[in-house]
Amino acid sequence: MSTLRELLDEYIGYRRGLNYSPRSLDEYFYDCGGFLGHLEGRFQVSTAPELRRHHIFSYQKSLGARRNSRGMPLHARTVNKNLSGVRNFLEHLASRGHVLRSLPEALVPVKEPSFLPLGALAHGETRRALAKINISAPEGYRDRTILEILYSTGIRASELSGLDTGGVDYGNATLTVFGKGRKQRMVPVGRTAMRFLETYMRAVRPFLLRSGQTEALFLNNSGTRLRRYTLGLIVHRHFAGASPDVNVTPHTFRRSCATELIRSDANLYHVKELLGHETLGTVRHYAKLTITDLKRTHARCHPREKDGC
Repeated sequence: MSTLRELLDEYIGYRRGLNYSPRSLDEYFYDCGGFLGHLEGRFQVSTAPELRRHHIFSYQKSLGARRNSRGMPLHARTVNKNLSGVRNFLEHLASRGHVLRSLPEALVPVKEPSFLPLGALAHGETRRALAKINISAPEGYRDRTILEILYSTGIRASELSGLDTGGVDYGNATLTVFGKGRKQRMVPVGRTAMRFLETYMRAVRPFLLRSGQTEALFLNNSGTRLRRYTLGLIVHRHFAGASPDVNVTPHTFRRSCATELIRSDANLYHVKELLGHETLGTVRHYAKLTITDLKRTHARCHPREKDGC
């Protein structure tokens, strides 16, 4: 009889055969591995026939008690992402007769609170920080190009690091990116970002390409594909202290792009397509007014604010 650990290895192989990205496979393995560790440590359960609903309830309760590196409870979205990974694994086992079909249903998502969008840069903050980058050096020009692309398109960090040279359509000013689940989409690139990208390709990328050939669009200092870790360092290098209210990460540019588009009356459906989301619900929170918007509207429109004293 196969153990749950062996069944997990088989499940990861199944997902790999469906062309899931290495990052997604790592996340599945981490989430499901934590689940199996709980079963083994708390109940000494290591095979599928031993699995019961109270084991699953216990695991979900343990997620509620877990703390992150700052000692804070896990966000509801983090808990649900973990539960989703485990539920997919259990549904896979149920489909092959290893567990009852009712077991995956025992994992119930927690309610996610609806927050105002946080962590978005104001356009002025972004523009000032970008202007300070020294573009006279190849690495500086590459960094400026990367940040212009992130801000213009709102693509994910993983999507940017996965860009290939063949994915750039200069005539139509678009990029072909691969999102979650390797889903392909085309995104438009603004004039400023496209101008930097064209110069980067023509005059900077050949300088960074040390030896051999690679299809990667953005290269690190060793001439190989730029990784997400290096992208994080680039963002920190140029945007640390750019805003007193925001800890800037690569994902900040995604939020900032969406917020600025909707603030300028962009259609929510168009923003959803740009960001590569499945549903409108994911982008609706960007449409909520921030306190800055409320204060500006209040000062402009309230009659008492127009009085002289």
